[in-house]
Amino acid sequence: MIKVENISKSYDKVEALKDISFEVEKGELLGLIGPDGAGKTTLMRILMTLILQDRGNATMAGFDVVKSYKNIRLLVGYMPGRFSLYQDLSVEENLNFFATVFGTTIEENYDLIKDIYSQIEPFKTRLAGRLSGGMKQKLALSCALIHKPEILVLDEPTTGVDVVSRKEFWEMLKKLQQQGITILVSTPYMDEASLCDRVALIQKGQIMQIDSPSTIVENYTRKLFAVRSGEMYRLINDLRSFEKTDTAYAFGQYLHYTSKNDEVEATELEQYLLEKEHVQLQVFDIEPGIEDVFMELMSGKEL
Repeated sequence: MIKVENISKSYDKVEALKDISFEVEKGELLGLIGPDGAGKTTLMRILMTLILQDRGNATMAGFDVVKSYKNIRLLVGYMPGRFSLYQDLSVEENLNFFATVFGTTIEENYDLIKDIYSQIEPFKTRLAGRLSGGMKQKLALSCALIHKPEILVLDEPTTGVDVVSRKEFWEMLKKLQQQGITILVSTPYMDEASLCDRVALIQKGQIMQIDSPSTIVENYTRKLFAVRSGEMYRLINDLRSFEKTDTAYAFGQYLHYTSKNDEVEATELEQYLLEKEHVQLQVFDIEPGIEDVFMELMSGKEL
């Protein structure tokens, strides 16, 4: 349904995308995972026929993004990263407007948006600009779906919303996928990667790895420790000055630690930190997550 072949794009001297290639099958949910500035939005704007690539080709449902942009705009639903609905129109007026633009009605495709729209329908007379972040998100998704698209493209749809709304949103995406809709979604949140069928880890305009979340994690074979002490700032400095340290990154309440050639055991690491007079010390083995893989790939190392 989506095919990207050697796409490159530059803004002046900045290479936003560098020879990107991947495919998305019908009914698949693919996540573009990476930090701000990785190139996710640029790629999505090219696929949505909003900007032109410098090199390469891309198709959506078999239509070329340059030659057949009118066809693509009829069969794709798009949620840009920034809330872009009419804030001085009500919830219902926004939905009616987008339905009319695509030559349909709310009633005709209500079954597709019912589970989503029913949550904001009690506020249908409220101006869109006065909605909460989670409600804006649901309205934007309803507007993107009202013409019954074959492909849904979502640019960081959960950025800036609360944890509960994020969870609800992903539940909605999984239901839409069950209806046969192909979904391409970008996110900076690594914890959302496990909810995708496959993920493409992207950084500095390049896809570092693309596979199922489980396969990506299985390819990480480093010995990984979680470390914590009563003085976390001093802990990370002490670990990074340890001659056997390879990496030490902050992950929530813990640091994730790897040693050069995986030669350090938990007991040796704990002894080193005790000699540095750390208290309330915790050192234990852990299983890696997507973020650990991402950090390893960013360092330029092969998994």
